[in-house]
Amino acid sequence: MVELKTDRSIDKMRAAGRVVAHALAAAREAARVGVSLRELDAVAREVLREAGADSPFLGYRPHFAPVPFPGVICASVNDAIVHGIPGDYRLRDGDLVSVDCGARLDGWTGDAAVSFTVGRPRPADLRLIATAEEALAAGIAAAVPGNRIGDIAHAVGTVCRAAGYGVPDGFGGHGIGRSMHEDPGVPNEGPPGRGMKLRPGLVIAIEPMLTAGGTDDYTCDGDGWTLRTVDGSRAAHAEHTVAVTADGPRILTAL
Repeated sequence: MVELKTDRSIDKMRAAGRVVAHALAAAREAARVGVSLRELDAVAREVLREAGADSPFLGYRPHFAPVPFPGVICASVNDAIVHGIPGDYRLRDGDLVSVDCGARLDGWTGDAAVSFTVGRPRPADLRLIATAEEALAAGIAAAVPGNRIGDIAHAVGTVCRAAGYGVPDGFGGHGIGRSMHEDPGVPNEGPPGRGMKLRPGLVIAIEPMLTAGGTDDYTCDGDGWTLRTVDGSRAAHAEHTVAVTADGPRILTAL
């Protein structure tokens, strides 16, 4: 069931989205060579705590997961695509890091992700990240009344495929509101003009995931969470929570 949000509800989601934006910015600022992923998680936890927010990630356990998720961020490094558990791994020079974070404030949720490099970047990684951000921008631009979910999917997928990157099969964005994952699903690829028509009040998370090797396949680590590229190539992830409004898309998780 798809719930259309009121203007007041969207304003409350914007407040949650600001917390997410600040948590991501703080984690990115703290990401230096030698810093552990667990330390990045602690930085994000402190931002949520100071804002009076809690985490929709912490303790989350969907049907596929053998254990509840133990962090407030997903921290995915190099060939990890998404859902990386923030553990004891210490960042190294040249790592590509994707951090995904959510916040729940006053009953409403925000969700966003950013990818960046640590230390001296590889040019190929910068291109991959830039393409993920371009695909996200294209998806957001398509989130206007009268378009359909397929138009967002097509916009995202077109950018990814034109650059020669893979799009992990079966993963994409989602509706969001009082819960982190709501209807409708928002694929990262598909034909335009298909799917649910977009109406003002619809709030969705748009999240391109790209693999540098060009394949759509992935594997899952023994932790039951971390998805990795099958060929060891690097991956990038970008995400914003976006409201469809009569005045155009409103990004709720921007700084």
